[in-house]
Amino acid sequence: MCGIVGFYSSNYDEADDLYQIIWNMTDSLEHRGPDDKGIWKDSELNMFMGHRRLSILDLTAAGHQPMYSRCKRYVITLNGEIYNHLELRKKLNKSSEWRGSSDTETIVECIAEWGIKKTLNDLEGMFSIALWDLTNKKLHLARDPFGEKPLYYGWQGNNFFFGSELKSLKVHPQFTSNLDRNSLALYFRHNCIPSPYSIYEGISKLIPGSYLTLDFKDIDKAKSAKPTPFWQLNDAIRFSKENGFQGTAEEAIEEVEFQLNKSVKQQMLSDVPLGAFLSGGIDSSTIVALMQKNSMDPVKTFTIGFDNNDFDEAIYAKEVAKHLGTDHTELYLSPGDAMSVIPSLSSMYCEPFSDSSQIPTYLVSKLASESVVVSLSGDGGDEVFGGYNRYTEGQKVWSNFNKLPKSIRHTSGALLTSFSPRVWDRAFSVAKYLLPKKFRFTSPGDKAHKLAEVLYQDTQEEFYKTLCSHWKDPENIVLNSKEYPTLLTNETGWLGSNNFIENMMAMDANTYLADDILVKVDRAAMACSLETRIPMLSKNVVQSAWSLPLDLKIRDGVGKWPLRQVLYKHVPKNLIERPKQGFGMPLGDWLRGPLHEWASDLLNKENLTNSGYINPEPVMKLWDEHSKGERNWQYQLWDVLMFETWLNK
Repeated sequence: MCGIVGFYSSNYDEADDLYQIIWNMTDSLEHRGPDDKGIWKDSELNMFMGHRRLSILDLTAAGHQPMYSRCKRYVITLNGEIYNHLELRKKLNKSSEWRGSSDTETIVECIAEWGIKKTLNDLEGMFSIALWDLTNKKLHLARDPFGEKPLYYGWQGNNFFFGSELKSLKVHPQFTSNLDRNSLALYFRHNCIPSPYSIYEGISKLIPGSYLTLDFKDIDKAKSAKPTPFWQLNDAIRFSKENGFQGTAEEAIEEVEFQLNKSVKQQMLSDVPLGAFLSGGIDSSTIVALMQKNSMDPVKTFTIGFDNNDFDEAIYAKEVAKHLGTDHTELYLSPGDAMSVIPSLSSMYCEPFSDSSQIPTYLVSKLASESVVVSLSGDGGDEVFGGYNRYTEGQKVWSNFNKLPKSIRHTSGALLTSFSPRVWDRAFSVAKYLLPKKFRFTSPGDKAHKLAEVLYQDTQEEFYKTLCSHWKDPENIVLNSKEYPTLLTNETGWLGSNNFIENMMAMDANTYLADDILVKVDRAAMACSLETRIPMLSKNVVQSAWSLPLDLKIRDGVGKWPLRQVLYKHVPKNLIERPKQGFGMPLGDWLRGPLHEWASDLLNKENLTNSGYINPEPVMKLWDEHSKGERNWQYQLWDVLMFETWLNK
């Protein structure tokens, strides 16, 4: 796990020391790689590359980057880990020629032998790569299939920039930080900025599973170059479904366990201390159980908890850890702990990002980094094995209401919103003991209004878009903006399955997982110089899961069925089975309590107006309703707070 950065310049100030610029850009990524650093320049062009190293495999100088290929044609800088690099070395059959044992050397020699596209297809791991071809003066940029590792790039005038984080690009004296209002509108819908966009004009994120080749012998051609996919999730899903699993349910469990165990074993390869995040849920508990199975020593596990019981899973993690015999560490958080993190979030994420679980993710990463350098996590299990409640509940709501004529659905929606959430809450509080348990909702008023929103939608795609949108009309929030098209709004971005749940799962993996979950984990962990690895996102695990029929993933309205069966071999069922909780925090209560004064300062009309980007009226309306306890607008308000904090920074 490292940080990479670089630039090309044909138009520079003679007074600029370009070597000092690349050193400064490289040093801005020290948190991603505190162990070593290096820079490189092409002798004929102003093409510079920089690297910060977090040493995981081959701790010697043989792993130093940027790194030449043995033939001296290629120079590479890598951020990531390649879990099958030892197998690739055997295929190359160059045992007497290796200079060290790093996966970076493996990649550059594979490319020299096989070319870039075949090599990228053969890699099993997480990575962002910059590769310079000295012979043809071409730069190749590549990003792993799921987007675990970030890579920004773009032209501004005659300067080309690339890097792991935007903060490294901003160090360059000719970088222009003009905010892209259209990207900002996307942020208010998704609470993150989806690929390929970024917050700055002229800068993009490389799409996961793609590579970009720029020919610097023809600058006009280089400026018009477009990414080329080498692996696409939807294509892999379709192939897996066409060649579907034909065995019994018991054989399906064995196949999932085999592929996941193989992935865990690969990702435990490390020359430095290694551990795991443990929430006590299905996904992380399964990963930890398989790690402990493959370890002679107690696995180091880490979790955090809250004093608020509605959000605290630490007690369950502790019981799982005790049963598995791990070396467990836990930390309980207070509102003060959260507030101490907030000032650093804007620098940590370097573009607006407002998944509020960024705070506990950072704090558990900080906790883990005190004992280990690498930590495995259970992320990806929900998208791969169908774990989110919206898959079953969303399908149920859509199926039931889609049978009704449009006029009745719209009339029902209007009726639901004709009463305020507070009125609905009072009505349910009076009648709750007369209702069946499944209808004794928490926050029934909020749920009634959310149901009304989906009743107005006429297609599955519109229904799903409503489910995953924070602000439903972000162009009304961001002044002078128009949302860019995304996978969510592009017909070709959808899987095209005849099953709505499968379409939602695939879209979540392509968008929410790549642009939110993986971004959150990468930036939070890297801020602590901690490498995170995600065994669920092995291509073999994902393709194996998608080869299973849906009823082997979701049974009787419960998702992740095969994962549960694997886990029950290691952990008693009673320690696991409970209502699903996200890795969140009691944000709504904190915004009315210990965070209220801080939030009020940012959400007042004068501050929003002066920023010049936000329409203050709808924001102030939501803040007033939230403060009075009439509605819970925690996520929408956190979007605004994180943007304003980032903008002020």
